[in-house]
Amino acid sequence: MSRSTSPPTTQDAPWPVRTVARKIAEWVDRLGAVWVEGQLAQVTARAGTGTAFLVLRDPAADVSLQLTCPVALVREGGPAVAEGNRVVVHGKPSFFLGRGTLSLRVDQIHAVGLGELLARIERLRKLLAAEGLFDPARKRRPPFLPGCIGLITGRASAAEHDVLSNATARWPSVRFRIENTATQGALAVPQIVEALGVLDRDAAVDVIVLARGGGSVEDLLPFSDETLCRAVAACRTPVVSAIGHEPDTPLVDHVADVRCSTPTEAGRRLVPDLAEETARIAGLRDRARRALSGWVDREQRLLDALRARPVLADPLRGLQARHVEVERLRDGTRDALERRLTRSETEIAHLRARLTALGPAATLARGYAVVQRVPAGGTDPGAGVAWPVLRSVDEVTVGDRLRIRVADGAVAAAVLAEEDAAPVAKAEPRRKKANAT
Repeated sequence: MSRSTSPPTTQDAPWPVRTVARKIAEWVDRLGAVWVEGQLAQVTARAGTGTAFLVLRDPAADVSLQLTCPVALVREGGPAVAEGNRVVVHGKPSFFLGRGTLSLRVDQIHAVGLGELLARIERLRKLLAAEGLFDPARKRRPPFLPGCIGLITGRASAAEHDVLSNATARWPSVRFRIENTATQGALAVPQIVEALGVLDRDAAVDVIVLARGGGSVEDLLPFSDETLCRAVAACRTPVVSAIGHEPDTPLVDHVADVRCSTPTEAGRRLVPDLAEETARIAGLRDRARRALSGWVDREQRLLDALRARPVLADPLRGLQARHVEVERLRDGTRDALERRLTRSETEIAHLRARLTALGPAATLARGYAVVQRVPAGGTDPGAGVAWPVLRSVDEVTVGDRLRIRVADGAVAAAVLAEEDAAPVAKAEPRRKKANAT
C-alpha cells in the first residue's frame, strides 16, 4: 500500500503493524549504499544460517550499528574481521520486517591499515597541539604526598599490581581508589572517560593515574582517542599517564600533567620514599641541632666578651671618673666667677674714683664756684625752673641778682656799679666794669 493510497490514521482507524513496518522498509530501501568506518564490537558467524551478525561501534561515541553479511565474507576477511579492529564497510541500509530492526547489509569489509591509523593520530596530534592542550604551562604538578590516589586500569592487570606494589613499598600508608575499566577495544574510551569523571568529582582524590601495560599500536588506540584526550585535559585533578612501555607514546601522554614511561615508574613517582624522607628529616634535624648549638655558643661568647668589658666589670668606675670631672669643672666655674666678680668690683671702684674726681662736687671742693643768674621773679630752682649758669660778664647787668654755689652751700649776691664795689672787684678795662658783693 503506497503513501498516496493509504488513508490517514486516526484513533478509530489506526494502521496495522505490517503497514507501518512496510512503509518504513520502503523509506529505508530508498537510501543508497554507504561506506562506514568503525570498530567491530561483536562478530557472530553461524555457518548453519549462512548469515553473520556484527556490531559496528563508533569509538568516539556510545553509538553502534547492526551489520549483516554472508558468513563467507567474514571468513574471507580472516584476522582483519575480529572484535576490536577498525574496519571500513560498504553496505545498504535495510529494515527487517519480521523483527522491526534496522541493519546495514554489508557486501565489503576492509580493515583500516596501520599507516592510516598513524596518519589520523598525527593529524589529531597537530590539532590538539594547535589548541594548546600540550602546552607545558597548563600542566599541574601533583602533590608531594597525595592523601588518596585515583587509579584507572584493567581489572587484576599487571599495571594495577605494579602501581600498587611500588607505591606501597615506598609509602605503606598510601590510599587508593581504583576504577577498573576496559583498556582496549570499543568499550575502553567510554568507560575510561566515565571513570575520569567519577574520580575528578571526588574531593578526596588528589591525583588520577591512567595505567596500562604495553601492547601493539592497535591495542593502545583508545589512549590516542580525541574524546579521552579532551576529557583528560578538562580534569581539575592532576592526571598521570602511565601507558605501555618506554617507546609507547599515545596522545594522552602529551595531554596528561605528568607522563611516566611505565606503571612501575608511576608507582615510584606518586609518593615519596619513606626511608629517604626519614633519613632526610634526620639529617635536617641534625643540621638544625648543630646550627642552634653553634648559635648558642656564639651568643655565649659574645655575652662573655661584653661582660669582660671594663664598663660592665666595674660600672662605678666610669661614674667616679665623671664625678671627679664634674667637681673639677664646678671648682673651675666657681674660681672663674669669683675672679670675674673681683675684677668687676675693681673696675667699679676705679669708675667711682674717676666719677668722684671729675664730678662737680670735687671741683667745688677745690675752691671753684658755680654762679647762676637769678631770674627776675626770683623763683626757687626747686620749682622746676632752671637758673642759667653765668659764663661771661656780658650776661649780667648792674642790679642782677646772682646765686653763688660753693662746696658747702650757696650765697646770694647782686651786681653793683664799679664805683660802689671794692677795688678788688674791678673788671677788665675792655668790658663794662661791675662788682659783686
